[in-house]
Amino acid sequence: MSARTARTRLLAASTIALTAFALTACGNGNGVRDEGPSAAARTSARPSDPAADSGTTAKPAGTGTTTGSTNGSKGSGTTTGSTGGSAGKNGTGSTGGSGGSAGKTGTGTRNVACDGANTRTSATVVSRPLNHLLLTVTNTGSKNCDLTGYPIARFGEAQSVPPVAEETHPQAVVTLAPGESGYAGVLLSAADGSGGNGYTAKTLEIGFAAEGRTARPALPAKGVYVDDKLTVTYWQQDLDDALAY
Repeated sequence: MSARTARTRLLAASTIALTAFALTACGNGNGVRDEGPSAAARTSARPSDPAADSGTTAKPAGTGTTTGSTNGSKGSGTTTGSTGGSAGKNGTGSTGGSGGSAGKTGTGTRNVACDGANTRTSATVVSRPLNHLLLTVTNTGSKNCDLTGYPIARFGEAQSVPPVAEETHPQAVVTLAPGESGYAGVLLSAADGSGGNGYTAKTLEIGFAAEGRTARPALPAKGVYVDDKLTVTYWQQDLDDALAY
C-alpha cells in the first residue's frame, strides 16, 4: 500500500471517530451535558459543605418548638396561676382566719366564772323589805367574771338548799369587772309568820353555779331566823332588782 493510500485511510478513520463523538455529545439536542462532579468528589465535599452543615445543625435549632413548648408550659399561667391561686387562697384564708380569731379573742372571749376564789361575798340583813337578806358578791380578781345562776345557799345544818324565784331571772348574764359587785336577795321567812319548820341559822355557805370554791359570809352574831318560805333570787346586776322580790 502506498503512503497516500495510508493517509487517506487514517483521515477517514479520524473523521468517523469525530462524527461518533459529536453524535454522543449532542444526542439530546442541548449540547454537551454536564454530568456533575463524580461520586468521589461529592463524597469528599459533604463534610466541608456549608449548606450541609447548616442543614444538619438546623434541626436541633428547630427544636425550638420543644423549647418553646416547655417555656410556654412554665409561663402559661396554668402552673403559676394554680400555685399563685393556692398561695393567694391560703394567704387570704390564713390571714382572714387569724384576723377572725384575733377579733374573737379580743372581743368575744368567754369570761372566767365568778366563785369564792376570785370574789368576796357578804350577807347583810336589810330593814326593807321585811325578813330579807342581801348577798353581795364583789370581783376581787384582775379579770372580768360572769356571775351566773343563783346563790346555792345552805343555812346552818340544813340538808337542802332553798329554791329560786324564777320570775327574777335577769335579761342578760351578770358580768363583773374587777372591783364591781353583783347582788341576790334572800327571803328568810314569811312576814306574817305563816311559814313552818322555822329555825335560827348562825352560819351560811354560798355555792356558785360554776361549782368552784364556795364562800362563807358572816351572819349576825344572833343568827337569822328561817322557815320553809326561804327563797333566793337570781344574781342581779342592780341592788334594787335583788330586793324587789
